[in-house]
Order: sequence, then structure tokens, then C-alpha cells
Amino acid sequence: MHEMSVFWLRVAAALYAVGLLHAILTVLSRRIQIFRAALTAFVVGVVLHFVSLVELTYGLGHLPVNNFFESISLCGFLIAALFLFIYWRYEFTGLGVFLFPLVFLMTLAGSMAMPVAPWSSSQLRDVWLLVHVLLVLSGYAALLFTAVASVFYLIQEKHLKSKRPRAVLFDRLPPLATLDNMVTTSMNLGFVLITLSVIAGITWAFVESGTRWIGEAKITISLLTWGSYLLMVFLRMSTGLRGRKAALMVVTVLGCLALTWATHLGLRSLLTR
Repeated sequence: MHEMSVFWLRVAAALYAVGLLHAILTVLSRRIQIFRAALTAFVVGVVLHFVSLVELTYGLGHLPVNNFFESISLCGFLIAALFLFIYWRYEFTGLGVFLFPLVFLMTLAGSMAMPVAPWSSSQLRDVWLLVHVLLVLSGYAALLFTAVASVFYLIQEKHLKSKRPRAVLFDRLPPLATLDNMVTTSMNLGFVLITLSVIAGITWAFVESGTRWIGEAKITISLLTWGSYLLMVFLRMSTGLRGRKAALMVVTVLGCLALTWATHLGLRSLLTR
């Protein structure tokens, strides 16, 4: 019974991945492309997610909230059901950019309650980890560029409002519109890279250590950092967050990423095994 519950949950996660793809494409292109297909897959995923929870509840004899995997799966289902209600009532499609990735990652984590076969080869293991590291570093670089562009935006805005002569160092800064576009582009690209790195990272950890990965502080901090990044991107897209508030949020997320990197200082030893 428990095995079938996990199977349906993994199928639901695969369907939710279509919603993740929609969010990525929307962030990169700044326009909705495959929302209808993503919504259809999402609805089917919610149904299978519900089947998984019912089977698990029947097998356990009570609501499945015994551990992290059961709790996050149930929470993901409730968020998914709430989104469907909000969309049915208000047709708030923009919320999908925030909730599709969140529900996918929560369901993916919940589906990792049962260990899988170990790596088929050490080469595959190392390549998977290397891809994760490259995605992380690329995402960090994009966010660092976002932070720098945000600081320049604040400097340019301050000088334009004060109408005072500018220092030579800042005399050739791009216009505010150009800086704002640079912030948006690099922020969105960084979000996509960090999202893919988180998926690759927890998948690698799952195959590597089974269910023990969830107890590691660096994994928890990474997920919280990704959540703050997701919120930042959503607020910028849905509310048009700009200027000082946006710059402060970028710097905050950059600080979270720095903390995440500090918790992964032992990563080099894994790569050199």
C-alpha cells in the first residue's frame, strides 16, 4: 500500500513538473506560454496526489503526518488545491509562477520517502554532482550581477533626484530603464539556474544517502534560500517591485545565498572522492 502511494505521488510530481516548466518559460520570456497545458497537467497531478494521500491514510489508519515526507506531501496537496480554488474563483493565472514550482518541489521531496537503487556508476554520480555545482555557481553569478546592477540603479536614481554633479566613477552609468532591465534579466536567469540546481541537488542527495538528506542543515538552508528567491521573483513580476525595495530584497537574497554557500564548504571533498 505504501509503495503504491509513493508511486502515485511520483507520477503527480512528474505532472507538476509541467507547471514548473511553465513558470521557467514565463520568467525567461516574461509572457505566458503553456499555462493551459500546465494547468491540465496540474489538475491531473492533484487528483493523483489525492489518490496517494487516500491510499496512505487507509494503510496507516490515520492522517499521514508522521514524518517530514508525509507532512510536506500533505501540505503540497493543500496548496495545490487552494490554487485551483483561487484560479476557479478569480482566474489569477500569475499565481502559478509562484505556486507551480513550490508545489512541484514539495511533492518531489515528499516522494523521496522510499530509497531507490544506488548510482549505476561512479561516473554518473560525479557528473550529476558536477552539473549541480555548475548550476549553483552560475546562479550565484547571476544574482551577484543582479545585486551590483541594483546598487547602480540606486546610485543613478539618487543622483537624478538630487540633480547634483556626479562623481567621475558614476558619470557613465546606463539609464535607469537599462539598469532595471539588467536587474530583471539577471534575476530571472539566476532564479532558473538556482531552481534547477536545487532539484539536481536534492535528487543527488536522495540517491546518495536515501532519506538521511532531509536532516542536513545545508539542505534546509538551501530550500529556504530558494523559497526567498522564488518570492522575490514573484513579487517583481506580479507587483512590479522596483527601486529601493527591490534592491534591498536582492541584497537580502544574496546574503541568504552566501549563508547557503558557507554551509556547503565541504563540497570539495565530495568532488574529489
